[in-house]
This record gives sequence, C-alpha cells and structure tokens, in this order.
Amino acid sequence: MSERKGTSGPLRDLNEELSESSNEERPANKEGNYWLRKKGELNKDGVPYGEWDDSRMLVPSSLELGPGAVDRYVISKQIVRMQEPRRLTPGDMDERRIIYPESSNMALVNRFRDLRTRLLENSGGNNFTMVVTGTKTGAGASFVALNLAAAFAFDQAKTAVIIDCNLREPTLHSTLDVLPEAGLTDFLDEPDLDISRIIYPTGIPRLRLIPAGNRREHPGEFFTSFRMKQFLMAVRRRYPDRFIILDTAPVTESPDARILAEICDYSMLVVPHGGVTSGVVENAAASFNPKKFVGAVING
Repeated sequence: MSERKGTSGPLRDLNEELSESSNEERPANKEGNYWLRKKGELNKDGVPYGEWDDSRMLVPSSLELGPGAVDRYVISKQIVRMQEPRRLTPGDMDERRIIYPESSNMALVNRFRDLRTRLLENSGGNNFTMVVTGTKTGAGASFVALNLAAAFAFDQAKTAVIIDCNLREPTLHSTLDVLPEAGLTDFLDEPDLDISRIIYPTGIPRLRLIPAGNRREHPGEFFTSFRMKQFLMAVRRRYPDRFIILDTAPVTESPDARILAEICDYSMLVVPHGGVTSGVVENAAASFNPKKFVGAVING
C-alpha cells in the first residue's frame, strides 16, 4: 500500500477496475425472488430453507456472552456444510460486478485478494468487524464492501457476513436479488425476533447478507444502542471464522459510519478517483480513530 501525506492510514489504489457506477441498483430477477420462492420448501435434509445451519446457532438468547461461548459450537466443521439454496451463475456475478475465483477479470479479483491479505496481516489472522464507508454518495463503498466480503468467502475455511447499515439508501438486497421481510433494524427493535429471520443467503458460497431492515426513521438511535454493540460482539465471538463487513452511508453525509466505527475493529474509506479534493479525503479520514483506520481505497 502506498502512503499519502496527510492521511492516518495506507491508501490502496485499485485503479480503473472499480467503476463509480458500481453502486447502481441492478434489475430484479424476472422470475421473482428465488429466496422467497424456496422459503417454504425443504432441503435435501428435510430442513426448511428459511432455517440456515449457520443462523440457527445465534438466536436472541445467545446474545448472553459468557465464558466458553465459542467452545459450545464447532464452527469450522460447519462452514463447508452451509446450505446454499441457489447459486449465482458466472453471468449473474459479472452483471453485478461481483468477483469470483473463476472470473475472467483476474486483475480485479487479485486486487481484492491482495486487500484481503493485507487486512489479515493487520489482524494477525483473526476475524474482525469492519466499517466500509465512502467520502460521498456514489463513491462505490457498497461495491468495495461486497467484493471484499466475497474475497473472504473464497476461502473454504472462512465465511463472511455483509451488513447493510446504509439505512438511508440500502442497495445490497437489490444487488443480490434478495427481497427481505426483515433486517437489522427489525432485529434491534424487536427483542424476540429470531436472528435467523434476518440472515439471508446471497447465492455466493459462504457469504450471508443482513439487510438494512424496515425501520429506518432514526438510524443513529439503532447504532448507538447497547443491543447493536452486543449483537456485533456476539456474531464475532460465536463465529471465529467469520468476517463481518458493514456497509454504511458516506461519512461526510451522516454520522453513522463514525458511530459504528467506535464499536468495530477497523474502518476503511472509499474515495472516488478524481471525485473529491485531498482536503475532503483528509477530513474524512480524520473522522476515525487512527488506531482503527486501515486506510483508503481509490475507486475509479
């Protein structure tokens, strides 16, 4: 990673491969949402598709964190058996500009692999929670967040969850062709809501989505709640092989990214190439704790 004067972390330039149009919503599947059609059916093991092997391990009562919590679950052995009710085809992935190991655009794949490797080196190989935010609307933060999560899911010994925390303009459910009935804010607002109701398969092996949710009137109130902090702690501690990426509204337009960065391990800034001044980048980077700020990705 190259260093830029005036920033508090390394800047990663992904060059021309990351398009500023990557945050545009994709058209829904003409045949209707696959997950909703499959929801009432049983998989080959006789389990409803709405009950995912990984999500059943964390329910509201499991938010009580105690000694040996992780030891009660054999996480790694379950990863390879995670149910995937549908798979996005290579054409689907290319259309949505999502990386995958067999992609013809290996330059882009390798850039995200390199970014993943640097983050793993920074964390000492441990899993982590990370906020990804942009310097402005359209910077491509959702694009970077989703592809970084996909890169972690390449490894058959790891899983990833991407959480749509952009409550003002959530897009990840559209990109992944998911029509959610409930999401993060519903879980935070309803103590009795089972977390399996908000974890959705993405069509990408070992990658799950938690959509924004239906209740979005006062975003800051959700993110400053004790339940949000408890939720992130529980997901990370109970899934030691899972990497959690939070996609947020631009840090220059909302306090959400700064709020969430305080309760996450790391924060990353996405900068549109030529789209903002160096002063804007420096001010945005200064919004984060320098000990948690891993740097900026140039997207353009």
